[in-house]
Amino acid sequence: MSIYTIKVKSQKSKVESQKAEDSESKQSLLLLNERGEKVSPLEILKECAPRRVFAFDGQMGAGKTTFIKALCEAMGTNDVVNSPTFAIVNVYDVEQPYKGEVYHFDCYRLKDIREAMDFGAEEYLYSGNYCFIEWPDMIDALLPEDTVRVKITAEENGDRRMAVE
Repeated sequence: MSIYTIKVKSQKSKVESQKAEDSESKQSLLLLNERGEKVSPLEILKECAPRRVFAFDGQMGAGKTTFIKALCEAMGTNDVVNSPTFAIVNVYDVEQPYKGEVYHFDCYRLKDIREAMDFGAEEYLYSGNYCFIEWPDMIDALLPEDTVRVKITAEENGDRRMAVE
């Protein structure tokens, strides 16, 4: 098991002509390994290769979507990465060396495993492409045996602890 620390900072960007209340808020993510060294989110993919299905567990607001967004951006997507809460699955195109599609699931609203089977979850999960799954409990029985389990917990100081196994 590997342990990482995620530091998320909100940054406000302002265009000179805009008022402060109209500023756009962005989040930047800093990922630190167990030695406190800054690492790219891509390190997780390298560490877990050749596995490609990642199940993210954590409470609401723990940072699952924020980390998946940073991971997809590091993989070279130009798509807008957000939680597929109502769509259940979003598809993002990524660049080299990860060229192809990444599937981002949010299973929070699924009522039962049959719903996942109805939209073809197994086809995504066994496609050979990267799959990042939030709230995986509902589809646990469908996940490949070698699924990477990622647990994100909020620390009292606002940082996040991420355990990868």
